[in-house]
Amino acid sequence: MKQLHKLSFILLIIGGLNWLLQGLFQWEVGQLFGGQEMMISRVIYVLVGLSAIYELAIHTKSCNFCSKKM
Repeated sequence: MKQLHKLSFILLIIGGLNWLLQGLFQWEVGQLFGGQEMMISRVIYVLVGLSAIYELAIHTKSCNFCSKKM
């Protein structure tokens, strides 16, 4: 489970950096793999989206800050 969390976190970082590059330079990571039309780019985008859903689902269980009572 810890490895899945690490992988999803890395994919979220990639997704966040992709949005940053898109916003600042109108360039996206998918261009490295041939653009959005290529299957590998679409798979990466789907994995990033699934990682976000996974992290949302487990966040409060794994976050030390959020699990503390204030």
